[in-house]
Amino acid sequence: MSGTGTGPGNGSGPVGVAIVGAGVISGEYLRTLTAFPDVRVLGVADLDTARASAAARDHGVEVAGDVATVLGIPEVEIVVNLTVPAAHAEIATAALRAGKHVYGEKPLATTAETGDALLAEAAERGLLVGNAPDTFLGAGLQSALRAVRAGHIGTPVAAATAVQSLGPESWHPDPAFFYQPGAGPLFDIGPYYLTSLVALFGPVARVAATAARARARRTTGSGPKAGETFSVDVPTHVNALLEFASGPRASSVYSFDSSVRRIQFEVTGSEGTLGVPDPNTFRGPLLVRGHGDDDWRELPVEGATTGRGLGVLEMARALRSGQPHRASGALGLHVLKTMTAITDSAEAAEFRTVGPPAPGGAAFIAPEPLPEGWDPHASLLAGD
Repeated sequence: MSGTGTGPGNGSGPVGVAIVGAGVISGEYLRTLTAFPDVRVLGVADLDTARASAAARDHGVEVAGDVATVLGIPEVEIVVNLTVPAAHAEIATAALRAGKHVYGEKPLATTAETGDALLAEAAERGLLVGNAPDTFLGAGLQSALRAVRAGHIGTPVAAATAVQSLGPESWHPDPAFFYQPGAGPLFDIGPYYLTSLVALFGPVARVAATAARARARRTTGSGPKAGETFSVDVPTHVNALLEFASGPRASSVYSFDSSVRRIQFEVTGSEGTLGVPDPNTFRGPLLVRGHGDDDWRELPVEGATTGRGLGVLEMARALRSGQPHRASGALGLHVLKTMTAITDSAEAAEFRTVGPPAPGGAAFIAPEPLPEGWDPHASLLAGD
């Protein structure tokens, strides 16, 4: 099967996109991507072709079917891979071999070795890889990046993050995959926090961690599978310490075992503390508290507040301009290797260094903030 083979900096007009995986999260991607003038959603695929057809019909997409169907659309340049984690690398590789660029949901892959192979194949073929989460491109976290760079808290010293809940099985109709390798609270929720920390501080150098599992089985709480039990094959409570190559340290908790729902993201600097918005959102509030202040005060939050899909759009624009995109495969690979190091550290009860970039790849560098005024709904790409 041959694809477009369109390399970075080539082509003109809106970028053709296809969605693979019509599960719960696809609705949000389809809602946002079909509203952006610089991309065109041309197809939806799923193992359940009826589900793909329903998603396509709901969002005005013309083509629906299996993976081969959408990979065969010549105008598709980017495949948005929304499959379950265990299928991420397989679908991404198939898309690359069809000549398509790939943007995938997190994590990039379930193992660091598979992630290395995926990026190496993309580089060999001259194709781009992007990876969620793209929430760090939203108004809240971009404003946080600018606040740190502007010196609102002085020199960054440390961060404390936590995300705790009882897990997704109470609301998700098919939650078993959240408790399999490549998921759990670390691999499912961790990327939001780790991606934001890396955007703030740069690469992670080494980690230390502990992990636990509260229950061996869980029960689906809603939908047609309500009452069914499934196995828990990954840790469901992870504590991690991270050292960044630039100097700051961070402590992080990721838990599906807590009856107390908690979301925390604070960055401490030499002159104060920044209260960063929930990194699983695109909005504020953004708070700051200087030494001697009696209370928090709000900082302005400016930028895009659109839902998931900003990373696909920014990648599409980069594809036309030849400029680097921010929610990149290199960033996704570094986060994957950080999570892998956390897992290894918890098992070995000792510090672990974070693995290097893919063989032949350049050293990972944190992306620059988006230009102020970057607008997802403005048309930057001339029509064909």
